Amino acid sequence: MNTQATVVSGKATPRGRFPHLKRAGDLLFVSGTSSRLPDNSIAGAKADAMGATQLDIAVQTRCVIENIRDILATANASLADVVEICAYLVDMNDFAAYNAVYAEYFDESGPTRTTVAVHQLPHPHLRIEIKAIAYKPQ
Repeated sequence: MNTQATVVSGKATPRGRFPHLKRAGDLLFVSGTSSRLPDNSIAGAKADAMGATQLDIAVQTRCVIENIRDILATANASLADVVEICAYLVDMNDFAAYNAVYAEYFDESGPTRTTVAVHQLPHPHLRIEIKAIAYKPQ
């Protein structure tokens, strides 16, 4: 089977040696995606001069899904092609707000989904990471 890995220009550089997207036949695998922006700032994260943080799971969730949409677009795919999502939340108290934003993009006809709690993500301001699998025939 032919595969093709892609690091997407204009997106936050992966924090490791892996691609944003890997095509394997008709399947597209999107690596775990966060709300990091190309300049490495984090959407939905603010810190004041004293270091107190405000972390907005709704803003972060929306940014993650938009980042996934942009990554898929490089393979001529869209969110409508997503067949499975796995979301990682640092705090399950964020589940309701995450779920509300998720429902703006997907309904019961959309992808299967798993949501799990994790101890932490690669940056302390990240509240969510999502990986996705899409089906897009070549």
